[in-house]
Amino acid sequence: DGIEPDVLGLFVGSTREELDAGAPQLPSKIVLYLENLWEFSDCDREVFEDEVRITYLHELGHYLGLDEDDLSDRGLE
Repeated sequence: DGIEPDVLGLFVGSTREELDAGAPQLPSKIVLYLENLWEFSDCDREVFEDEVRITYLHELGHYLGLDEDDLSDRGLE
């Protein structure tokens, strides 16, 4: 619910900073939508593998507390 149908990845749960601060703990997880990533890569295996890596690192950045601008600065858009 509320997730765009073409989303590539998603971070859900508590960030590392929230966990360190003693905030209520939700299970942290990264979800990769492989079918969407495959379509986004135009079914090109090399592009797909690169996009999986970028998407994973992008979502891991959210776990580490980075916002969209921080991730963009690191080339993880």
